[in-house]
Amino acid sequence: MSDNDKNDAGEKRLREELPEEVAVTPAEASDAEAAEAVTEEAPEPSVTGRQRLVNGLWPPRVTRAQLIVALLLFGLGFGLAVQVASTSDNDGALRGARQEDLVRILDELDDRTQRLEDEKQGLEDQRAELENSSDQAEEARKQTVEKERQLGILAGTVAAQGPGITLTVVDTKGTVEADMLLDAIQELRAAGAEAIQVNGVRVVAGTFLADEDGGGVSVDGNKIDSPYRFKVIGKPEDLEPALNIPGGVVQTLEKEQATVTVERATKIVVDALRAAKQPDYARSSSE
Repeated sequence: MSDNDKNDAGEKRLREELPEEVAVTPAEASDAEAAEAVTEEAPEPSVTGRQRLVNGLWPPRVTRAQLIVALLLFGLGFGLAVQVASTSDNDGALRGARQEDLVRILDELDDRTQRLEDEKQGLEDQRAELENSSDQAEEARKQTVEKERQLGILAGTVAAQGPGITLTVVDTKGTVEADMLLDAIQELRAAGAEAIQVNGVRVVAGTFLADEDGGGVSVDGNKIDSPYRFKVIGKPEDLEPALNIPGGVVQTLEKEQATVTVERATKIVVDALRAAKQPDYARSSSE
């Protein structure tokens, strides 16, 4: 046997011994790879950051806690808006006032605060005297008498005198009404008036004013006519500015074409008296 015949026989035996899956030709391998590439899925399209943001915000996902917080914030904002509007309305009356008028109003507020502080200090002094007095019964009696006198002045059962002012309102047109005079009384009380008398009628805590048929005003059922004369005991430096504040009593009466005069005096006598009234239902809690 020649050498060529031997080589052909060896190659034949080698092909017979190899497994079938190994015997793949290069052309067959290329076709398989191409088929596998075709069957692979196409890659998903990329999503931008803007698209992810939109997908996260819409549709909105509101939880119950977020809804409650939103309602609370709305209520708080509404309340603040109402408070600011109310404050603006209250301050509007003073925006047009002159500087000297504002200074006078501030001085009046300071004086009221000082009066309250003085009253507080007086009560504290009385308590200290009662606690430290060797004869507490006698000291208590003296304070009781003094308190009775003070209450008598406020109740109108005792005559009083002291510094103050006189307020005279001349109403020739008949345009002054009871509520205007009542405003004057209230303003004087707020400024520290301790005793007031109008045309011979003592003004007390329960005093009422009313318009009379045919003109004029009645005070506690007593008819009075123009000129209306107020005799007021108190600190003149507080009483007069209280009547002359912008938009106050004097300006209101002058708009009704009434003539208003305010005079200070070192001695004002309030001698109109009111009978002491026994309460129908109220009794002392010590009884």
